[in-house]
Amino acid sequence: MLRQPPVHPPRPLRAERGTVLVVALIFMALLALGLTSYLNLNLQNSRLSHRSYQQNAGFHLAEAGAEEALWSFNRAHAGAADAWDGWTPQGGAALRKFEGFDFGANLTGSVKVYVTTTNPANGARPVVVAESTLQAPNQPASSRMLEVTLGRRSYFSQGIVAKDKLTFAGAVSSVDSWNSDPDNDPATAPVPYSADVRKDGGSIATASVENTAVLVNNANIWGTVATGGGAPQVGVNGSVRGADTPEGVRIDPARVTTDFAADFPVIAAPVDGTVLAGVGATLGTMGEATKWRTPGIVLRGADTLTILGDVTLVLMAGTGTNAISMTGNSQIIIAENSSLTVYAEGDVQIAGNGLLNANARPGTFRLWGTNTSLAGQSIDLAGNGALKAVVYAPNATVTVNGNGDVMGSLVAREIRFTGNAAFHYDESLANESAEAPFGVVRWRELNDATERQVWNTKLSGW
Repeated sequence: MLRQPPVHPPRPLRAERGTVLVVALIFMALLALGLTSYLNLNLQNSRLSHRSYQQNAGFHLAEAGAEEALWSFNRAHAGAADAWDGWTPQGGAALRKFEGFDFGANLTGSVKVYVTTTNPANGARPVVVAESTLQAPNQPASSRMLEVTLGRRSYFSQGIVAKDKLTFAGAVSSVDSWNSDPDNDPATAPVPYSADVRKDGGSIATASVENTAVLVNNANIWGTVATGGGAPQVGVNGSVRGADTPEGVRIDPARVTTDFAADFPVIAAPVDGTVLAGVGATLGTMGEATKWRTPGIVLRGADTLTILGDVTLVLMAGTGTNAISMTGNSQIIIAENSSLTVYAEGDVQIAGNGLLNANARPGTFRLWGTNTSLAGQSIDLAGNGALKAVVYAPNATVTVNGNGDVMGSLVAREIRFTGNAAFHYDESLANESAEAPFGVVRWRELNDATERQVWNTKLSGW
């Protein structure tokens, strides 16, 4: 006999509703938790983004503070009497605070700047420290600190530089380099040029974009060629090579660039100095620095002019007149441990026996062409011996005649080698120049608390 299964009463609807409610509550809790986490994540990302923006803005603000100091240094170098106005002197050092910077969204900033000296000696490298602070409402302030070391730039970072055109017309001209001061210490004995110290840094350059701006022709360049855009013209017997150039390669493409650019500011002559009607057989005193002003130098026949000590000579002859005129066997002699710096607006003709520089460093004779006219000036350097000189004359045409050695650096509007001279660039000239403005030698951000504390004591005056 079959038995019917027991019949269970239906489950109450109330129990089912309770189960659904519990599930819904759990789901809503999970959803709320997810939304909360998402919102917290977005908030955290927003805070990180804002903090990152603050940090970047603080870094750029610190850079701007350092640039203000650099601007003051170079204005002072240019002779501006108000270069350090607004700065608070601290002995030889100075402080200044720049504030009121608005970055939007209630974010404001300021920067404190400290310079170790406002009147650095020749060869000195002043230090600039800039600390920026950015502040937003209800948030901790953020700061960045930079330490920047400044040094003089050099007008002689290349061996031969022409603003417009550079031509080698000789059949066997050559260019190479050496370093007369390899340890960068003027107190040590200089290294004279020789084949044993010859290097492949004989750099020549022009800022012109014309294809005919650099006529290497048959010269041999043991170094590099740079132009403002055009291709250098190299003859069948010419070459551009270096120590790493493969054998058989006459023009090394790795040593030719076409993106060279340079400024050619004119150097102003000093306005002081003892006035002389003319120069005699000697000028200066051994072991002393002297400064003189005279209309010009005229040497004839067997005349000589011997330079003793560190002599600065301002030649007052103007455009179209001769500032230096030498003929016959005349000679300018720079004694050992002496130097001659010449400022000339007029033309310069050094012929005869030319210039006898008894010092190994070419920088012991510096010729600054100060001409600013469209007519410019002409500078003729002749002789078959060893000419050791540095010439910077951005509005001059410089012509090098003869078949001897030329050591140093040349910068002019146009440069011509008409003989077979061998040019040797002194790489030590690239280090710095007392007449040049300041530039950044080294910079770094200070993140270590100990390093920052050293400068915080200097900046605490604000």
